[in-house]
Amino acid sequence: MSDKIVVAGVGVDTRHWIGGERVASAATFTDISPIDGRVLGEIARGGPAEADAAVAAAKAAFPGWAATSRVQRARLLHAVADGVEKRIEELAVVETNDNGALLRSHRRGVMPRVAHNFRFFADWLLKLDHEDFETRGHKNHVSWDPAGPSVLITPWNAPLMLATWKVAPALAAGNTVVLKPAEWSPLTASLLADIAAEAGLPAGVLNVVQGYGSEIGDALTSHPDVRRISFTGSVPTARRIAASAAANLTPLSLELGGKSPLLVFADADLELAVDLAVEQYDNAGQVCLAATRILVEESIADEFTRRFIDKTTRLTQGDPRDEATDLGPNIHPRQLEKIDGFVQRALAAGARAVIGGHPAEGGGQYYAPTLLTDVAQDSEIVQEEVFGPVLTLQTFTDEDEAVHLANDTRFGLAATLATGDPDRAERVTARLVAGTIWVNCFFVRDLQAPFGGSRLSGVGREGGTWSFDFYCDVKNTVTAPNGWNNHG
Repeated sequence: MSDKIVVAGVGVDTRHWIGGERVASAATFTDISPIDGRVLGEIARGGPAEADAAVAAAKAAFPGWAATSRVQRARLLHAVADGVEKRIEELAVVETNDNGALLRSHRRGVMPRVAHNFRFFADWLLKLDHEDFETRGHKNHVSWDPAGPSVLITPWNAPLMLATWKVAPALAAGNTVVLKPAEWSPLTASLLADIAAEAGLPAGVLNVVQGYGSEIGDALTSHPDVRRISFTGSVPTARRIAASAAANLTPLSLELGGKSPLLVFADADLELAVDLAVEQYDNAGQVCLAATRILVEESIADEFTRRFIDKTTRLTQGDPRDEATDLGPNIHPRQLEKIDGFVQRALAAGARAVIGGHPAEGGGQYYAPTLLTDVAQDSEIVQEEVFGPVLTLQTFTDEDEAVHLANDTRFGLAATLATGDPDRAERVTARLVAGTIWVNCFFVRDLQAPFGGSRLSGVGREGGTWSFDFYCDVKNTVTAPNGWNNHG
């Protein structure tokens, strides 16, 4: 097996990155491009031995990194951001070929956001503080101590952006990291290891291992030397991780699935509401935050649907490397099969496909943008996450019914609300169960805001100080008044 592959002219090392060195594995797995099914390369496939080595490297590097000053840690994170910015084009083309997301989005939004993730948490570290307070004359001082080696397990739908959303605050907090990217899109994590090394990050501070969750993932999450685990992915995998971590009581941050609603009231700007609905097809529907359940007030449902169909039929589906493309492929043949299974079962149960309802013409891993109506609230298609370009449309008659339908799932990741009435927005958002709510907008995310889900959509919050609260052991020191001889 060659140690390097070339993707769109960019060399990518296929080995793990452990303790500042490239490490091969005896076994490999095949990485396939969703664009056309071509084999990109054979990737090192780790197991318990590689997991042990990566955690050992992180543990050995932890004391030195934890003792590094805030200013120096921030300086190194900014150096990583500089390295990302120098290689935005390389990162963009590699990730598009690896996971099928739009190249124009990677160039203009996603990869710049990767650099911003490092800069934001570097800067937040330098201002992280809690004002001292008194208790009966005693001074309370809050501090954030680095927790230790952290295992970060990331998904395939936005590989590098979501990885660095975890890596940046973990490193800023003074933790060392073992990053395991998803096996369907591992390549930009390898490039990140190169960038971090070039930026001067000490050996063992960032480690990258590749492989299957059942082989290397379980070994990482059950490891007794791991102090934090952050995971973004599915509920079944999260349950397995939680069970694996339970023996060591390792703290978890879990950002899981969603079945989010878009509530459209009759007083909304209808054109805006339609734009918000069509936007849910972004990344071929492979977005955990997507509002896949469109709930429309009955009096405007027909006009909304007409405008939605008109706008959706003007979307261009095809090669994500083409500037004109709006919808690319889905990540893997198994994912396409899963998406179509949801749709065909829904149609067999009485749903109607207003648009789509089948794989796109021309073959490959492309699914036609789909809108299903005549769906029951307790049906699988309404209750379970599809993770593809499939939306459902239901109607409601008043606020109470809208809120009931919106909240009536096991999930609570996000919600989107379209209304022209600020009082209604305040009433409805107060009643919605969701970690993030957008009113007359979508996908506006500030890194200082708390992010996470309710119910089965996750455990915990990250972002801003919430990230440091998770990745650190938060300490309160109480000092007696009037010198050291007064014992209070």
